[in-house]
Amino acid sequence: MKKFLLWLLFLIAPTLLPALVQTGVDRLFEPEYFNKLQGKKIALVTNQTAIDSDGVSTLEKIKAKSGPYKLVKLFAPEHGIKGQGWASEAILDDKDESGIPILSLHGKTRRPTQEMLKGVDLILFDIQDIGSRSYTFATTLFYVMEEAAKHGIEVAVLDRPNPLSGNMIDGPMMEDKWRSFVGYLNVPYCHGMTIGELALFFNHEYQIGCKLFVVPMKGWKRSMTFKDTGLSWIPTSPNVPDAETPLYYPATGILGELGLVSIGVGYTLPFKVIGAPWIEAEKLTAKLRQEKIPGVLFRPFYFRPFSGKFSHQNLEGVLITVTDPSKFKPVTTQYRIIDALKTLYPAQVKEALKSVSQSQKAMFSKVNGTEKIWTQLLSKDGKTASVSQNTPERKRFEEKRKKYLLY
Repeated sequence: MKKFLLWLLFLIAPTLLPALVQTGVDRLFEPEYFNKLQGKKIALVTNQTAIDSDGVSTLEKIKAKSGPYKLVKLFAPEHGIKGQGWASEAILDDKDESGIPILSLHGKTRRPTQEMLKGVDLILFDIQDIGSRSYTFATTLFYVMEEAAKHGIEVAVLDRPNPLSGNMIDGPMMEDKWRSFVGYLNVPYCHGMTIGELALFFNHEYQIGCKLFVVPMKGWKRSMTFKDTGLSWIPTSPNVPDAETPLYYPATGILGELGLVSIGVGYTLPFKVIGAPWIEAEKLTAKLRQEKIPGVLFRPFYFRPFSGKFSHQNLEGVLITVTDPSKFKPVTTQYRIIDALKTLYPAQVKEALKSVSQSQKAMFSKVNGTEKIWTQLLSKDGKTASVSQNTPERKRFEEKRKKYLLY
């Protein structure tokens, strides 16, 4: 009986342990930060990912806490305040259960207008980001900061972990020509910064002049992936269902913009597979294993998507498994996959590229932050992997970012 109880305790103990990390919302009601809320009319930019370490939503905490402040408006990013919207779907204005207006920042406007900001003294931002430049939650924050600065409204960012860790830097920098909603800062595609650190970087480097403060985490270390934090993962969008998916999003998502292959969106493994009718699973696996790409393993994989690219077709390809996040370079890995496809299937890739629309080409360059990847994709001998290496500009970024790191 004693052995059984010990075994049972061993099984359930991890669920009884407190999270190793306290997020910004866990610390918001400490006197140092709570005092900043006093007498303020508050707008909250948030969604379903904003929970504390006990699973209580930021919205409910702010409503439940008594104090001389008033929550007057909510702002919803891409996917909506409850996360039900698909990628790029327009979100409509609404009201929450208590009648507070929910104003969309992913519909007819992506920036809060003067009218939307009327009667607001302080904007709180609490949304879980995924650490990739093209994910739009960060851009929504930057738009909010720019508009708040114009009207003298203070912004507070409740910080959260970068799920890729605070050390993963990979991918090309962004050229001004390609600045857009899916890439607003000239930082690497994987920048290794938290949302609060990015806000500080943006405010100073882009001379925004926003009245900004960050409520920092406690216990977070730069070496941590999200799984190391002990925090619960809430899907940030329909195709980012678990804490591991942010590692895979920058490993296949850019290629997915062109529609050459299935990247598992429309199957049960979004961003974790590469497949097409013309790919031979064993052949592509052998080629990628030969490359000896650090921190990742490739396996032959066979699947049939139920929606999206190549839906209801039998596909062959590879299943991608990250084995060591500390060594894994997802964007570089993605470019190596592109190079492997070009080498093994030049005719098929060339033919598939003919059907790529102008809007797809533009979006591909926007998420890359440069047109160089598209140019090398078209060239016979161009190696896309070389673009994401340590360029002088990226080295300057790594030095520059140090003054904004909170941990």
